[in-house]
Amino acid sequence: MFFIDTIETEGLGNRSYLAGGVANAVVVDPPRDIDRVLSAAAVRGVRISHVVETHVHNDYVTGGLDLARLTGAAYLVPSGAHVSFSHVPVSDGDTVGVDEGVTLRALATPGHTPHHTSYVLEEDGRVAAVFTGGSLLIGSVGRPDLVEPRLTEQLARAQYASANRLAAELPDETPVLPTHGFGSFCSSSQAEGDATTIGKEKTANDALVKDVDSFVADLLAGLEDVPAYYAHMGPANAAGPAPVDLGAPPLTDATDIARRLAAGEWVVDLRSRIAFAEGHVAGSFNFEADGKIATYLAWMIPWGKPVTLLADSPAQLAAAQRELVRVGIDRPTAAATGTLADWIPDGHTPRSFPRATFADLAAQAPGPDTVILDVRRDSERARGFITGSAHVPVHDLHRRLADVPAGTVWVHCAGGMRAGIAASLLDAAGRDVVAIDDSFDAATPAGLTLTTDDRTP
Repeated sequence: MFFIDTIETEGLGNRSYLAGGVANAVVVDPPRDIDRVLSAAAVRGVRISHVVETHVHNDYVTGGLDLARLTGAAYLVPSGAHVSFSHVPVSDGDTVGVDEGVTLRALATPGHTPHHTSYVLEEDGRVAAVFTGGSLLIGSVGRPDLVEPRLTEQLARAQYASANRLAAELPDETPVLPTHGFGSFCSSSQAEGDATTIGKEKTANDALVKDVDSFVADLLAGLEDVPAYYAHMGPANAAGPAPVDLGAPPLTDATDIARRLAAGEWVVDLRSRIAFAEGHVAGSFNFEADGKIATYLAWMIPWGKPVTLLADSPAQLAAAQRELVRVGIDRPTAAATGTLADWIPDGHTPRSFPRATFADLAAQAPGPDTVILDVRRDSERARGFITGSAHVPVHDLHRRLADVPAGTVWVHCAGGMRAGIAASLLDAAGRDVVAIDDSFDAATPAGLTLTTDDRTP
């Protein structure tokens, strides 16, 4: 009897899979921190005989090469992918035996990348599931614009054809098991749901219910900004990532933290945005460990810039390291744990700024010294924004601080996390800031006027 175990990487919105039979298993699109995969295999009592990639990933660093080396597994990579390491090239229709009666069949599904390949898991000749990577997702498809701008429309049309091929060749009851689509920016749109089948997608997925021209036009019109760090993931994966190192970084103290800040290094406070607002090291930035730290820190930090992490516990530090190695921030240059008092040199005082709600903003007397800054994405703002607010998406803010009008900045996002990041950047730049830690749904009930006519600064 076959099994399929899902290995979640929630911070990136991705899934990996361990699937097999009694003695052997295959790993599909493994994460960088492969200890989780090895633990899952140990629980099952199986040997990892094969590691497969659906494509060269653009959103995270794969653990596939390291896992294959460590376990001796065959490393299967689509034949059209240009990679620099030893592997087994896989072409459309290739079949490999995983365990007695359990096989994996390659199915070319270009679109997310030109070489993208899905894998059909079969038991005794019957289809058991399909691993669709960045092709057919839950209610969506993988975005086609991550490889080369000139190929985007061509890949969008290929994505349509690939989705329809899967729908035509596989039974309706086939479980669809994608890698992306659970909050990943590799998904062309975010859909609700945790599980699906070919049959369900036939009734709900745009790629299967629209004509190709309508599908392509709507897909291209709805694409979000691409996280900046994606530019580094594909090349790293094609070159062959180094083994991961999750060992603790060198520990530092208050004097050294001050020196690093003076040298222009990034000092990142991992505590909650509430704790950070109440008091923090002047010049530090707040990326909550419980938020999307990998996505937003990797998106915003100049690539290769040294980073020092401040955490309230060794466990918080270790969790953040694990998140960051997945996106190629392999080794913090230093770290400190403890409390704020441990991180500030004698004679220095902590910084702080107020937090507020949309009701507090509505009660604020408007004036030339009050700036409302919306740091949501363009697509979010297009659905409605506070009249008179300025707009700089949080992932652009560190480069566009000069675009924020003078005055006290009341900064908001959709729920509070990104506003906390933005407030820390503004505070480090010496601006007076108020972080609105509230749901945007509360803006209208609080008495604030929304509009969709963006002719404001």
